Amino acid sequence: MDQRPDATLHQLNEPNDRNDMNHRLPTLLLLTGALSAHAQDDCSSAYPVTAGFYTITAVNGPGVPYPICAPNGSGATAGEWFSYTPTADHSLTVSTDLPMNTGLDTRFHVYNGTCGALNCVSGDDDSGSGLLSIATFNVDMGVTYFIAFDNRWSSAGFTFQLSEGNPIVNAVNFTPTSIPATGTVSCVVDMNGDHLDDVVGVTSTNININFQQQGGGFSTMNFPTAQATNTPSWSIAAGDIDNNGYNDLLYAGVGGVTFMRANADGSAYLTENRTDYIFCQRSNFVDINNDGHLDAFVCHDVAPNCYYLNDGSNALTFHQGGFGTTGGNYGSIWIDYDNDHQIDMFIAKCGGDPVNQLYHNNGDGTYTLVSPNMNMADNVQTWSSAWGDFDNDGDMDVLVGASSLGNGGHKLMRNDGTTFTNVSPGSGFDLFNGTSIEWITRDFNNDGYLDVLGGGKLMINNGDMTFTMSNITPTNGPTGDLNNDGFVDILNGSTAYMNTPNGNHYLTVDLEGTVSNRNGIGARVMVSSPLGNQIRDIRSGDGFRYMSSLNAHFGLGEDGTADVTVYWPSGIVNTVTNVAADEVITVVENTSTDVATHTPARELHLFPVPATDLVYITGPTDLTGRPVRVLDLTGREVMRADLKGDGLSVGGLASGTYMVQVVYPNGRTLQKRFIKN
Repeated sequence: MDQRPDATLHQLNEPNDRNDMNHRLPTLLLLTGALSAHAQDDCSSAYPVTAGFYTITAVNGPGVPYPICAPNGSGATAGEWFSYTPTADHSLTVSTDLPMNTGLDTRFHVYNGTCGALNCVSGDDDSGSGLLSIATFNVDMGVTYFIAFDNRWSSAGFTFQLSEGNPIVNAVNFTPTSIPATGTVSCVVDMNGDHLDDVVGVTSTNININFQQQGGGFSTMNFPTAQATNTPSWSIAAGDIDNNGYNDLLYAGVGGVTFMRANADGSAYLTENRTDYIFCQRSNFVDINNDGHLDAFVCHDVAPNCYYLNDGSNALTFHQGGFGTTGGNYGSIWIDYDNDHQIDMFIAKCGGDPVNQLYHNNGDGTYTLVSPNMNMADNVQTWSSAWGDFDNDGDMDVLVGASSLGNGGHKLMRNDGTTFTNVSPGSGFDLFNGTSIEWITRDFNNDGYLDVLGGGKLMINNGDMTFTMSNITPTNGPTGDLNNDGFVDILNGSTAYMNTPNGNHYLTVDLEGTVSNRNGIGARVMVSSPLGNQIRDIRSGDGFRYMSSLNAHFGLGEDGTADVTVYWPSGIVNTVTNVAADEVITVVENTSTDVATHTPARELHLFPVPATDLVYITGPTDLTGRPVRVLDLTGREVMRADLKGDGLSVGGLASGTYMVQVVYPNGRTLQKRFIKN
């Protein structure tokens, strides 16, 4: 039998503890049982394993693991494969984080499915100590899982352990999926008003948008632009400056800002290069003076902060000052910290005057520095902060995330109504040594409690102002629901890390302002269910660099219904009761009653896309006989008809991308893009 000594596999009996393992290992390694030359070299010959310790002496088999389920992309040239079939439902931990592996660098991927049609289940690179790997995930009885190690970083051999445990409640797993995005890809937001999160990448002369499709997947479009003097080298923000239903973009660069304004039908973007000097850091769209029109705010690194006030006619006037007198301004975030339904602002400071700043909205377009009185004037080296109601008591708490462990490191601050209290000791963040410029909070496992992403780790909220580090190491990046399944996904470049549903319920609330700004930026959304009350503030730009979804996402755990209350920036309060879980709803700002009507956000459906001869159009009501217009990407009308049998004949159109507009019986016009083959 052909044997290959440098690919031998050794199984070690599982010891009682690591000390026992260290004592016995030298003897056990002598008990070699060499496999055939291709015993674990590819998926089809994966070696069956159970709980225990295994040692391979080299990663050199020809079966390179694919798809890639762990961070850090392609580059491997060899792999070693194993199969595992559980006899019960439980969790499985795969780990190379063992004493004898110190100094080694490993990476692995975990799949289900069949060879040639594998699906990512888990994987890891560097979650263990040093550069070692560890991941814990749930497995189902009788299902075969493939565990594949690659040589992305090293072909050296190592020992790994499989251990079984109780099923993980509210487990979090991510599966990488490629998206054909190009340019600087730092933005996940709905760009065309269909309430589906899209992926946006930009260059100085192009906007690349991967429009999420109702039936799944993306439709890619490029929008050539005039030369942008400034690109989003530091941050990007999105919002609807002119309330026309299409989001505009703010590029924040090293010397100033460029606005990219969507035209009336979203088919092109007007470049507006500003000449005001700003060494930009975090940027935001927010209605600073609450006049119903979005303004733009930009942190200045070497001088007082700047902002652009919108006069309501889409002219943006430059202002500087009023939010501090020094530089070192890095991470601005707009939140309502005192529950007066007026949006306030916190700045994470790093350099210049390094003391963090909290500004209270006085309600008249002016802001007062209150951080010394609120115990928030910390000298923490930080670039961003994660604001959310971590204990679901009805007010915004904050994790001030450190970019350096000097000056005390991370600070978890609980909002006590009249001040903020440092509750870091015992919270999990006191033992967390990871640093980052990006800190955000989302409910990744839909259990009803906000988690924290930053420092290369995902901290799972235990519901009592303490957090447990997940064994899953996700990437940083903008977030949103990129496959419309109710779970928050993460984007990194052209790779989307899709969040695997775990059975928990959710509710997503989209806003459409009428008196307030169209996006509802600055609104407070509260969802009430048997779990209690949860709150979200709608904000454009959190963390440091990225722009994430403007939709308000809530995990509901096991709850099947919820009530929704929206506190608009205008002062209007709308409520919707008894909303079924696992829905995406749109709440339109209603001036005549405190009870808002709501509709499913996905109102207009077109299929098939791409279309050849017919495109079928459906909505929440019968659209037969309704007027339909088709526009090309210049906004020119190329077809007008009344809808018959839900079908619109498009066979006479040239190949390309078009916009279809339908006038609903209530007079509202909805529109959606489609591609004609």
